Amino acid sequence: MLVYVNAVISGVLIGLAYAIAALGLNLIWGVMKVINLSHGAFIAFGMFAAYMSVKLLGISVYTSLIPIFIAGLILGIVAFFVSLYRVLNAPELTTLLSTYSLSLILIGLGTFFFTTNPRAIDTHLGSIALGHFNISYARIIVGLISLMLALALYLFLFKTSLGKAIRAVSQNPTAAKLYGINTTLVLSISFGIGVAFASISGALIASLFPFTILSGGVYELKSFVICVLGGLGSPAGAILGGLILGLLENILSLKM
Repeated sequence: MLVYVNAVISGVLIGLAYAIAALGLNLIWGVMKVINLSHGAFIAFGMFAAYMSVKLLGISVYTSLIPIFIAGLILGIVAFFVSLYRVLNAPELTTLLSTYSLSLILIGLGTFFFTTNPRAIDTHLGSIALGHFNISYARIIVGLISLMLALALYLFLFKTSLGKAIRAVSQNPTAAKLYGINTTLVLSISFGIGVAFASISGALIASLFPFTILSGGVYELKSFVICVLGGLGSPAGAILGGLILGLLENILSLKM
């Protein structure tokens, strides 16, 4: 029974990190109705950005989260205008091919510079003992940061003018444009935020598990599973789906 309780706690904490990855995918679909097949490439970007921050700059992976978020936001806005802006009104297959092509380019560049050798970030944090339970400090920090990011996204979407503009565009782009909202700017920022969340999730996951340049594809698939579990386009569903997936992974692994 103690082993199962530990698995539940660990599953909830890692599930929150999965939820952050799914939130980025969910936001892009909810606002733009685009399935972003480059999502895994941006998760991998976050992983290696965190790794390079620790190895080259000597800073903590958690300290690097703010610059990684900003870099992901800028990269996402640039990617929007490069790969999506001219095909937004084209058939859905066109946007799928466009984001898939972007993924191939990013993964190809990443493989050239980093190869496919596995990397890992050693956080040196140890664990906390609560009675019979041992919980990794790294997982606790990742869970808390994920919760704060989810709350920050909620406050941004519901309490700020830009967030309300994003919600308006997601509900009715034509009416939003008639009310004077710059829909192109809103769409680019929405895609940038989605990429920033993917990058942040990659950095958080990299602080817990080894990874390669191809690992983003695994977590992209998990993000799709989470969106199916919680409902594509539902931020609350993404969090619930992440928790379910994290719990299933940890509990079912005990049966292996």
